[in-house]
Amino acid sequence: MNPIDTFMNPASVSLSDAILATDRRHFMHPGTHASHHASGELEGRLMRRASGIRIEDHAGRSYIDAFAGLYCVNIGYGREEMAEAMAAQSRKLSFYHTYAGFSNDPAVELSQRLIEDWSPPGMKKVFYGMSGSDANETQIKLVWYYNNVLGRPRKKKIIARHRSYHGSGIATGSLTGQAKFHAAFDLPIPQVLHTACPDFYRDARSGESESAFVANCVEQLERLITTEGADTIAAFFGEPVMGSGGILPPPAGYWPAIQAVLKRYDILFVADEVVCGFGRLGSRNGSAHYGIEPDLVSVAKGLTSGYLPLSAVIVGERVWDVIERGSREQGAMSHGWTYSGHPVCAAVALTNLDILEREHLTRHAADVGAYLQASLHAAFDDHPLVGNVRGEGMLAALELMADKTERTPFAPALKVSNRVAQAALARGLIVRPLGINDIIGFAPPLVATRADIDEIVGITRQALDAASEDLPVAG
Repeated sequence: MNPIDTFMNPASVSLSDAILATDRRHFMHPGTHASHHASGELEGRLMRRASGIRIEDHAGRSYIDAFAGLYCVNIGYGREEMAEAMAAQSRKLSFYHTYAGFSNDPAVELSQRLIEDWSPPGMKKVFYGMSGSDANETQIKLVWYYNNVLGRPRKKKIIARHRSYHGSGIATGSLTGQAKFHAAFDLPIPQVLHTACPDFYRDARSGESESAFVANCVEQLERLITTEGADTIAAFFGEPVMGSGGILPPPAGYWPAIQAVLKRYDILFVADEVVCGFGRLGSRNGSAHYGIEPDLVSVAKGLTSGYLPLSAVIVGERVWDVIERGSREQGAMSHGWTYSGHPVCAAVALTNLDILEREHLTRHAADVGAYLQASLHAAFDDHPLVGNVRGEGMLAALELMADKTERTPFAPALKVSNRVAQAALARGLIVRPLGINDIIGFAPPLVATRADIDEIVGITRQALDAASEDLPVAG
Protein backbone atom coordinates (compact mmCIF):
# COMPACT_ATOMS: atom_id res chain seq x y z
CA MET A 1 0.00 0.00 0.00
CA ASN A 2 1.18 3.51 -0.80
CA PRO A 3 2.38 5.23 2.44
CA ILE A 4 0.12 8.18 1.69
CA ASP A 5 -2.88 5.88 1.45
CA THR A 6 -1.91 4.36 4.79
CA PHE A 7 -1.56 7.81 6.30
CA MET A 8 -5.06 8.76 5.15
CA ASN A 9 -6.73 5.52 6.28
CA PRO A 10 -8.95 6.30 9.31
CA ALA A 11 -8.85 2.61 10.28
CA SER A 12 -5.12 2.87 10.95
CA VAL A 13 -5.58 3.79 14.61
CA SER A 14 -2.01 3.13 15.69
CA LEU A 15 -0.66 5.30 12.89
CA SER A 16 -3.11 8.07 13.80
CA ASP A 17 -1.97 7.89 17.41
CA ALA A 18 1.64 8.23 16.27
CA ILE A 19 0.77 11.25 14.13
CA LEU A 20 -1.08 12.86 17.04
CA ALA A 21 1.96 12.29 19.26
CA THR A 22 4.12 14.00 16.64
CA ASP A 23 1.56 16.80 16.47
CA ARG A 24 1.91 17.35 20.22
CA ARG A 25 5.70 17.41 19.94
CA HIS A 26 6.14 19.73 16.95
CA PHE A 27 2.97 21.61 15.86
CA MET A 28 2.26 24.94 17.56
CA HIS A 29 -1.49 25.46 17.12
CA PRO A 30 -3.21 28.85 17.00
CA GLY A 31 -5.47 29.79 19.90
CA THR A 32 -4.62 26.59 21.77
CA HIS A 33 -3.65 25.98 25.40
CA ALA A 34 0.00 25.07 24.84
CA SER A 35 0.47 22.98 27.97
CA HIS A 36 -2.81 21.08 27.63
CA HIS A 37 -2.01 20.28 24.01
CA ALA A 38 1.57 19.18 24.62
CA SER A 39 0.57 16.98 27.57
CA GLY A 40 -2.33 15.33 25.74
CA GLU A 41 -4.88 16.72 28.20
CA LEU A 42 -6.49 18.38 25.18
CA GLU A 43 -7.79 15.65 22.89
CA GLY A 44 -6.32 15.87 19.40
CA ARG A 45 -8.25 15.29 16.21
CA LEU A 46 -6.92 14.79 12.71
CA MET A 47 -9.55 16.06 10.32
CA ARG A 48 -9.26 13.81 7.31
CA ARG A 49 -12.05 14.38 4.82
CA ALA A 50 -15.20 16.43 4.33
CA SER A 51 -18.20 16.81 2.04
CA GLY A 52 -21.07 19.27 2.04
CA ILE A 53 -21.55 20.41 5.64
CA ARG A 54 -19.96 17.32 7.23
CA ILE A 55 -16.38 16.66 8.22
CA GLU A 56 -14.75 13.42 9.37
CA ASP A 57 -11.84 12.81 11.74
CA HIS A 58 -9.13 10.14 11.99
CA ALA A 59 -11.37 7.78 13.96
CA GLY A 60 -14.09 7.92 11.32
CA ARG A 61 -16.33 10.14 13.47
CA SER A 62 -18.53 12.44 11.41
CA TYR A 63 -19.55 15.94 12.49
CA ILE A 64 -21.91 18.55 11.13
CA ASP A 65 -19.77 21.66 10.84
CA ALA A 66 -22.17 24.36 11.97
CA PHE A 67 -19.43 26.98 11.91
CA ALA A 68 -18.12 26.46 8.36
CA GLY A 69 -14.55 26.08 9.60
CA LEU A 70 -14.11 29.62 10.86
CA TYR A 71 -17.01 31.31 9.04
CA CYS A 72 -15.22 30.27 5.82
CA VAL A 73 -16.66 27.36 3.86
CA ASN A 74 -19.66 29.07 2.30
CA ILE A 75 -20.00 26.66 -0.64
CA GLY A 76 -19.50 23.55 1.50
CA TYR A 77 -16.69 21.02 1.53
CA GLY A 78 -15.48 18.62 -1.14
CA ARG A 79 -16.18 20.58 -4.32
CA GLU A 80 -14.34 18.80 -7.15
CA GLU A 81 -14.69 21.92 -9.28
CA MET A 82 -12.48 23.80 -6.83
CA ALA A 83 -9.79 21.10 -6.87
CA GLU A 84 -9.83 21.11 -10.66
CA ALA A 85 -9.39 24.90 -10.71
CA MET A 86 -6.31 24.58 -8.47
CA ALA A 87 -4.79 21.87 -10.62
CA ALA A 88 -5.51 23.57 -13.94
CA GLN A 89 -4.05 26.91 -12.87
CA SER A 90 -1.02 25.23 -11.24
CA ARG A 91 -0.20 23.57 -14.54
CA LYS A 92 -0.40 26.89 -16.42
CA LEU A 93 1.17 29.29 -13.90
CA SER A 94 1.74 28.16 -10.33
CA PHE A 95 3.15 31.49 -9.18
CA TYR A 96 4.59 34.78 -10.21
CA HIS A 97 4.65 38.00 -8.22
CA THR A 98 2.56 41.06 -9.08
CA TYR A 99 5.10 43.78 -8.25
CA ALA A 100 6.10 46.40 -10.86
CA GLY A 101 2.98 45.85 -12.97
CA PHE A 102 3.36 42.09 -13.50
CA SER A 103 -0.03 40.42 -13.47
CA ASN A 104 -1.89 37.22 -14.26
CA ASP A 105 -5.22 36.41 -15.89
CA PRO A 106 -7.09 35.09 -12.82
CA ALA A 107 -6.16 38.07 -10.63
CA VAL A 108 -7.28 40.54 -13.31
CA GLU A 109 -10.62 38.81 -13.85
CA LEU A 110 -11.19 38.44 -10.10
CA SER A 111 -10.54 42.14 -9.54
CA GLN A 112 -13.13 43.07 -12.15
CA ARG A 113 -15.75 40.75 -10.72
CA LEU A 114 -15.17 41.90 -7.17
CA ILE A 115 -15.56 45.55 -8.14
CA GLU A 116 -18.51 45.09 -10.50
CA ASP A 117 -20.49 42.34 -8.76
CA TRP A 118 -19.48 41.85 -5.12
CA SER A 119 -18.63 45.29 -3.73
CA PRO A 120 -20.61 48.33 -2.57
CA PRO A 121 -20.90 51.20 -5.07
CA GLY A 122 -17.95 53.55 -5.47
CA MET A 123 -15.19 50.95 -5.24
CA LYS A 124 -12.26 51.28 -7.65
CA LYS A 125 -9.26 48.94 -7.06
CA VAL A 126 -8.37 45.64 -5.37
CA PHE A 127 -5.20 44.76 -3.46
CA TYR A 128 -4.62 41.12 -2.43
CA GLY A 129 -3.20 39.36 0.61
CA MET A 130 -3.67 36.00 2.28
CA SER A 131 -5.82 36.59 5.38
CA GLY A 132 -8.25 38.99 6.97
CA SER A 133 -5.54 40.08 9.37
CA ASP A 134 -3.17 41.15 6.60
CA ALA A 135 -6.04 42.84 4.76
CA ASN A 136 -6.71 45.02 7.79
CA GLU A 137 -2.98 45.61 8.27
CA THR A 138 -2.95 46.94 4.69
CA GLN A 139 -5.97 49.12 5.46
CA ILE A 140 -4.15 50.79 8.34
CA LYS A 141 -1.18 51.58 6.12
CA LEU A 142 -3.45 52.93 3.37
CA VAL A 143 -5.25 55.16 5.87
CA TRP A 144 -1.95 56.57 7.13
CA TYR A 145 -0.57 56.96 3.61
CA TYR A 146 -3.76 58.74 2.53
CA ASN A 147 -3.44 61.34 5.26
CA ASN A 148 0.29 61.82 4.69
CA VAL A 149 -0.30 62.53 1.00
CA LEU A 150 -2.99 65.03 1.98
CA GLY A 151 -0.53 66.75 4.33
CA ARG A 152 -2.35 65.77 7.52
CA PRO A 153 0.39 64.12 9.62
CA ARG A 154 -1.63 64.36 12.86
CA LYS A 155 -4.72 62.59 11.45
CA LYS A 156 -3.57 59.04 12.24
CA LYS A 157 -5.63 57.61 15.12
CA ILE A 158 -8.01 54.78 14.34
CA ILE A 159 -11.20 53.91 16.19
CA ALA A 160 -12.52 50.37 16.51
CA ARG A 161 -15.12 49.02 18.93
CA HIS A 162 -14.89 47.10 22.17
CA ARG A 163 -15.37 43.34 21.49
CA SER A 164 -14.62 43.75 17.78
CA TYR A 165 -12.31 41.37 15.92
CA HIS A 166 -10.08 42.67 13.12
CA GLY A 167 -7.11 40.31 13.30
CA SER A 168 -4.31 39.20 15.58
CA GLY A 169 -1.21 41.03 14.31
CA ILE A 170 0.45 43.97 16.03
CA ALA A 171 -1.76 46.68 14.54
CA THR A 172 -4.79 44.49 13.81
CA GLY A 173 -4.59 42.85 17.22
CA SER A 174 -4.70 46.39 18.61
CA LEU A 175 -7.84 47.10 16.58
CA THR A 176 -9.44 43.95 17.97
CA GLY A 177 -11.31 45.12 21.05
CA GLN A 178 -10.74 42.08 23.25
CA ALA A 179 -8.39 42.05 26.24
CA LYS A 180 -7.06 38.54 25.56
CA PHE A 181 -5.54 39.81 22.30
CA HIS A 182 -3.80 42.62 24.19
CA ALA A 183 -2.64 41.00 27.43
CA ALA A 184 0.98 39.77 27.34
CA PHE A 185 1.61 41.44 23.96
CA ASP A 186 2.01 45.10 24.98
CA LEU A 187 -1.05 46.03 22.93
CA PRO A 188 -2.90 48.06 21.86
CA ILE A 189 -0.58 50.46 20.10
CA PRO A 190 -1.25 54.11 21.03
CA GLN A 191 -2.74 55.05 17.64
CA VAL A 192 -5.75 52.75 18.26
CA LEU A 193 -8.80 53.79 20.30
CA HIS A 194 -11.99 51.94 21.15
CA THR A 195 -15.58 53.03 21.45
CA ALA A 196 -18.82 51.41 22.57
CA CYS A 197 -19.88 47.95 21.44
CA PRO A 198 -23.52 48.08 20.24
CA ASP A 199 -24.74 45.22 22.44
CA PHE A 200 -28.29 46.24 23.23
CA TYR A 201 -29.03 43.04 25.14
CA ARG A 202 -26.09 43.36 27.53
CA ASP A 203 -25.44 47.07 27.75
CA ALA A 204 -28.78 48.89 27.47
CA ARG A 205 -29.87 50.56 30.69
CA SER A 206 -33.06 49.33 32.35
CA GLY A 207 -36.04 50.49 30.31
CA GLU A 208 -33.85 52.10 27.63
CA SER A 209 -35.30 51.94 24.11
CA GLU A 210 -33.28 50.71 21.18
CA SER A 211 -33.22 54.18 19.64
CA ALA A 212 -32.02 55.71 22.89
CA PHE A 213 -29.31 53.06 23.17
CA VAL A 214 -28.14 53.84 19.62
CA ALA A 215 -28.07 57.55 20.47
CA ASN A 216 -25.90 56.73 23.48
CA CYS A 217 -23.44 54.71 21.33
CA VAL A 218 -23.25 57.57 18.85
CA GLU A 219 -22.75 60.10 21.64
CA GLN A 220 -19.83 58.04 23.02
CA LEU A 221 -18.22 57.93 19.58
CA GLU A 222 -18.62 61.66 19.04
CA ARG A 223 -17.30 62.44 22.52
CA LEU A 224 -14.21 60.31 21.84
CA ILE A 225 -13.61 62.12 18.55
CA THR A 226 -13.97 65.59 20.04
CA THR A 227 -11.89 64.73 23.12
CA GLU A 228 -9.03 63.37 21.03
CA GLY A 229 -9.46 66.05 18.36
CA ALA A 230 -11.12 65.33 15.02
CA ASP A 231 -7.94 66.42 13.26
CA THR A 232 -6.21 63.38 14.83
CA ILE A 233 -8.81 60.73 13.90
CA ALA A 234 -8.18 59.04 10.55
CA ALA A 235 -10.54 56.08 10.32
CA PHE A 236 -13.20 53.92 11.92
CA PHE A 237 -13.21 50.12 11.50
CA GLY A 238 -16.48 48.22 11.81
CA GLU A 239 -17.86 44.76 11.08
CA PRO A 240 -21.41 45.07 9.67
CA VAL A 241 -22.38 42.27 12.07
CA MET A 242 -19.83 41.87 14.85
CA GLY A 243 -18.51 38.31 14.57
CA SER A 244 -16.22 36.78 17.18
CA GLY A 245 -17.18 39.47 19.69
CA GLY A 246 -20.53 37.75 20.10
CA ILE A 247 -22.30 37.68 16.69
CA LEU A 248 -24.04 40.99 17.27
CA PRO A 249 -26.32 42.41 14.57
CA PRO A 250 -26.51 46.20 14.91
CA PRO A 251 -29.52 47.79 16.59
CA ALA A 252 -31.96 49.49 14.22
CA GLY A 253 -30.62 52.82 12.98
CA TYR A 254 -27.10 52.21 14.29
CA TRP A 255 -25.13 52.31 11.03
CA PRO A 256 -26.82 55.39 9.52
CA ALA A 257 -26.20 57.29 12.77
CA ILE A 258 -22.56 56.19 13.01
CA GLN A 259 -21.90 57.09 9.37
CA ALA A 260 -23.32 60.57 9.87
CA VAL A 261 -20.75 61.23 12.60
CA LEU A 262 -17.87 59.91 10.50
CA LYS A 263 -18.85 62.08 7.54
CA ARG A 264 -19.19 65.14 9.75
CA TYR A 265 -15.62 64.79 10.97
CA ASP A 266 -14.05 63.58 7.70
CA ILE A 267 -13.16 60.13 9.05
CA LEU A 268 -12.71 57.19 6.68
CA PHE A 269 -14.96 54.16 7.16
CA VAL A 270 -13.33 50.75 6.76
CA ALA A 271 -15.96 47.99 6.49
CA ASP A 272 -14.52 44.70 7.74
CA GLU A 273 -16.51 42.23 5.64
CA VAL A 274 -14.25 39.24 6.39
CA VAL A 275 -17.14 37.37 8.06
CA CYS A 276 -20.17 39.04 6.48
CA GLY A 277 -19.12 39.01 2.82
CA PHE A 278 -20.10 36.62 0.04
CA GLY A 279 -23.65 35.81 1.00
CA ARG A 280 -23.50 34.99 4.69
CA LEU A 281 -26.15 37.54 5.69
CA GLY A 282 -28.38 36.71 2.74
CA SER A 283 -26.96 39.71 0.87
CA ARG A 284 -23.82 39.92 -1.24
CA ASN A 285 -22.10 41.86 1.53
CA GLY A 286 -22.89 43.39 4.87
CA SER A 287 -22.55 46.91 3.52
CA ALA A 288 -25.40 46.34 1.07
CA HIS A 289 -27.40 44.65 3.81
CA TYR A 290 -27.25 47.67 6.12
CA GLY A 291 -26.85 50.56 3.71
CA ILE A 292 -23.22 51.17 4.66
CA GLU A 293 -21.18 53.37 2.31
CA PRO A 294 -17.56 52.49 3.12
CA ASP A 295 -14.39 54.08 1.83
CA LEU A 296 -12.47 50.81 2.12
CA VAL A 297 -13.57 47.16 2.41
CA SER A 298 -11.73 44.09 3.72
CA VAL A 299 -12.74 40.60 2.57
CA ALA A 300 -11.28 37.10 3.02
CA LYS A 301 -12.80 33.79 4.29
CA GLY A 302 -15.79 33.43 1.92
CA LEU A 303 -13.77 34.82 -0.99
CA THR A 304 -12.42 31.30 -1.59
CA SER A 305 -14.67 29.48 0.89
CA GLY A 306 -11.45 28.59 2.68
CA TYR A 307 -10.18 26.31 -0.08
CA LEU A 308 -7.02 28.44 -0.37
CA PRO A 309 -5.90 31.49 1.63
CA LEU A 310 -6.77 34.80 -0.03
CA SER A 311 -7.84 38.23 1.16
CA ALA A 312 -8.64 41.45 -0.63
CA VAL A 313 -8.60 45.13 0.23
CA ILE A 314 -11.17 46.91 -1.92
CA VAL A 315 -10.33 50.58 -2.32
CA GLY A 316 -12.94 53.25 -2.92
CA GLU A 317 -12.55 56.03 -5.48
CA ARG A 318 -11.98 58.70 -2.81
CA VAL A 319 -8.96 56.88 -1.38
CA TRP A 320 -7.66 55.65 -4.73
CA ASP A 321 -7.51 59.18 -6.14
CA VAL A 322 -5.18 60.14 -3.30
CA ILE A 323 -3.04 57.00 -3.71
CA GLU A 324 -2.62 57.83 -7.39
CA ARG A 325 -1.69 61.40 -6.52
CA GLY A 326 0.85 60.07 -3.98
CA SER A 327 2.53 57.97 -6.66
CA ARG A 328 2.97 61.02 -8.86
CA GLU A 329 4.48 63.02 -6.00
CA GLN A 330 6.50 60.34 -4.18
CA GLY A 331 6.88 57.36 -6.48
CA ALA A 332 5.60 53.84 -5.90
CA MET A 333 4.07 53.14 -2.48
CA SER A 334 6.34 50.71 -0.62
CA HIS A 335 3.81 48.14 0.45
CA GLY A 336 3.15 44.62 -0.77
CA TRP A 337 3.18 40.90 0.00
CA THR A 338 5.03 38.13 -1.81
CA TYR A 339 1.76 36.38 -2.60
CA SER A 340 -0.39 39.41 -3.51
CA GLY A 341 -2.63 38.31 -6.38
CA HIS A 342 -1.42 34.68 -6.29
CA PRO A 343 -2.72 33.11 -9.54
CA VAL A 344 -3.84 29.78 -8.06
CA CYS A 345 -5.67 31.45 -5.19
CA ALA A 346 -7.32 33.87 -7.63
CA ALA A 347 -8.43 31.00 -9.89
CA VAL A 348 -10.01 29.25 -6.90
CA ALA A 349 -11.78 32.48 -5.88
CA LEU A 350 -13.22 32.81 -9.39
CA THR A 351 -14.57 29.26 -9.24
CA ASN A 352 -16.00 29.97 -5.79
CA LEU A 353 -17.83 33.03 -7.15
CA ASP A 354 -19.10 30.92 -10.06
CA ILE A 355 -20.63 28.45 -7.61
CA LEU A 356 -22.12 31.16 -5.40
CA GLU A 357 -23.74 32.79 -8.43
CA ARG A 358 -24.79 29.68 -10.34
CA GLU A 359 -26.41 28.05 -7.31
CA HIS A 360 -27.93 31.32 -6.06
CA LEU A 361 -26.41 30.71 -2.64
CA THR A 362 -26.95 34.28 -1.45
CA ARG A 363 -30.68 33.89 -2.02
CA HIS A 364 -30.54 30.41 -0.49
CA ALA A 365 -28.78 31.84 2.58
CA ALA A 366 -31.51 34.44 2.97
CA ASP A 367 -34.19 31.73 2.89
CA VAL A 368 -32.48 29.10 5.04
CA GLY A 369 -31.00 31.80 7.25
CA ALA A 370 -34.49 33.06 8.08
CA TYR A 371 -35.43 29.46 8.90
CA LEU A 372 -32.32 29.13 11.11
CA GLN A 373 -33.24 32.28 13.06
CA ALA A 374 -36.87 31.23 13.47
CA SER A 375 -35.89 27.70 14.53
CA LEU A 376 -33.43 28.94 17.14
CA HIS A 377 -36.03 31.30 18.59
CA ALA A 378 -38.65 28.55 18.69
CA ALA A 379 -36.28 26.10 20.38
CA PHE A 380 -34.46 28.37 22.82
CA ASP A 381 -36.40 31.52 23.66
CA ASP A 382 -37.85 29.68 26.68
CA HIS A 383 -34.82 27.56 27.52
CA PRO A 384 -33.68 28.23 31.11
CA LEU A 385 -30.01 28.61 30.09
CA VAL A 386 -30.58 30.92 27.11
CA GLY A 387 -30.85 34.63 27.77
CA ASN A 388 -30.74 35.88 24.17
CA VAL A 389 -31.19 34.43 20.69
CA ARG A 390 -29.91 36.63 17.87
CA GLY A 391 -28.45 36.64 14.39
CA GLU A 392 -28.82 37.59 10.75
CA GLY A 393 -28.91 35.23 7.78
CA MET A 394 -26.59 32.27 8.27
CA LEU A 395 -24.97 33.82 11.33
CA ALA A 396 -26.51 33.27 14.76
CA ALA A 397 -25.79 33.07 18.47
CA LEU A 398 -27.22 31.90 21.77
CA GLU A 399 -26.11 33.88 24.82
CA LEU A 400 -26.28 31.79 27.98
CA MET A 401 -27.28 33.19 31.37
CA ALA A 402 -27.43 31.85 34.92
CA ASP A 403 -30.56 33.93 35.46
CA LYS A 404 -32.15 35.06 32.21
CA THR A 405 -34.72 37.28 33.94
CA GLU A 406 -32.08 39.31 35.76
CA ARG A 407 -29.51 38.87 32.96
CA THR A 408 -27.06 37.40 35.44
CA PRO A 409 -24.14 35.68 33.70
CA PHE A 410 -22.55 32.43 34.77
CA ALA A 411 -19.32 32.55 36.72
CA PRO A 412 -16.54 32.51 34.09
CA ALA A 413 -14.84 29.58 35.86
CA LEU A 414 -17.77 27.34 34.96
CA LYS A 415 -17.01 27.77 31.23
CA VAL A 416 -20.60 26.97 30.36
CA SER A 417 -20.33 27.73 26.64
CA ASN A 418 -17.32 25.39 26.42
CA ARG A 419 -19.33 22.68 28.18
CA VAL A 420 -22.15 23.08 25.68
CA ALA A 421 -19.75 23.00 22.72
CA GLN A 422 -18.09 19.85 24.04
CA ALA A 423 -21.48 18.20 24.60
CA ALA A 424 -22.42 19.10 21.03
CA LEU A 425 -19.14 17.72 19.70
CA ALA A 426 -19.75 14.43 21.47
CA ARG A 427 -23.07 14.27 19.63
CA GLY A 428 -21.57 15.00 16.21
CA LEU A 429 -22.02 18.77 15.94
CA ILE A 430 -19.37 21.51 15.77
CA VAL A 431 -20.48 24.88 17.17
CA ARG A 432 -18.16 27.59 18.45
CA PRO A 433 -18.00 28.89 22.01
CA LEU A 434 -17.10 32.55 21.56
CA GLY A 435 -14.56 33.96 23.97
CA ILE A 436 -16.75 36.88 25.05
CA ASN A 437 -19.22 35.95 27.80
CA ASP A 438 -20.94 32.56 27.39
CA ILE A 439 -22.03 32.60 23.76
CA ILE A 440 -22.55 29.73 21.32
CA GLY A 441 -22.01 30.74 17.69
CA PHE A 442 -23.45 29.27 14.48
CA ALA A 443 -22.27 29.98 10.92
CA PRO A 444 -23.22 26.95 8.80
CA PRO A 445 -22.09 26.60 5.19
CA LEU A 446 -24.53 28.45 2.93
CA VAL A 447 -25.44 25.14 1.24
CA ALA A 448 -27.12 23.88 4.45
CA THR A 449 -30.76 22.87 3.99
CA ARG A 450 -33.74 23.28 6.28
CA ALA A 451 -33.36 19.60 7.21
CA ASP A 452 -29.75 20.32 8.19
CA ILE A 453 -30.92 23.23 10.33
CA ASP A 454 -33.41 20.97 12.10
CA GLU A 455 -30.57 18.57 12.93
CA ILE A 456 -28.29 21.37 14.12
CA VAL A 457 -30.98 22.82 16.38
CA GLY A 458 -31.97 19.39 17.72
CA ILE A 459 -28.42 18.44 18.69
CA THR A 460 -27.83 21.86 20.22
CA ARG A 461 -30.90 21.34 22.40
CA GLN A 462 -29.53 18.00 23.57
CA ALA A 463 -26.15 19.56 24.32
CA LEU A 464 -27.69 22.45 26.28
CA ASP A 465 -29.80 20.05 28.34
CA ALA A 466 -26.76 17.88 29.05
CA ALA A 467 -24.68 20.88 30.13
CA SER A 468 -27.55 22.13 32.29
CA GLU A 469 -27.71 18.83 34.16
CA ASP A 470 -23.97 18.96 34.82
CA LEU A 471 -23.83 22.50 36.19
CA PRO A 472 -24.88 21.77 39.82
CA VAL A 473 -22.13 19.13 40.02
CA ALA A 474 -19.64 21.61 38.60
CA GLY A 475 -20.38 24.26 41.17
